Amino acid sequence: MVPLKLSTMISEQQIKERVKTLGKQITEEFKGEDIVAICTLKGSYMFYSDLIREIDLNVVCEFFGVSSYHGKTESSGEVKVTLDVTHPLEGKNVLLVEDIVDSGLTMAYLKTCLLARKPKKLKTVSLLVKPAAMKSDVSLDYHGFTIDNEFVVGYGLDYQELYRNLPYIAKADNLN
Repeated sequence: MVPLKLSTMISEQQIKERVKTLGKQITEEFKGEDIVAICTLKGSYMFYSDLIREIDLNVVCEFFGVSSYHGKTESSGEVKVTLDVTHPLEGKNVLLVEDIVDSGLTMAYLKTCLLARKPKKLKTVSLLVKPAAMKSDVSLDYHGFTIDNEFVVGYGLDYQELYRNLPYIAKADNLN
């Protein structure tokens, strides 16, 4: 594989500041209540771990494994569940944490799946949103950054399982 040529799109410092702000907003929304924070694997794990440390509430950690890219640079539109949550969600405050919403199909699928489990409240947060790539009309309660319809890696996001460890978001300049 030819290494990607990367250019920084969102710096590590910008991410830290935005995650801190999101944590405060979520803390305020659920003030005094417990939440179940669900990390969508694999891409959200860095954002999730930083975000839950900024939430000043009791947080139960859960993980939901899904895949829709299948090694490609855009969503296939087909969502494959690779790991389900283990705790019941009925009557609980649930925060679904996603890395990126581009087509919106995965987020729509996850919201439908989680709402069927009858949570008290379901709120959504995504680090990145690509409005130009949307194919499904999904709304988010919180998001970190709006980006153009470009392929990005870093801070948990990958290309063929690589580049997740970058502490920033980078645009891949030499794809296609």
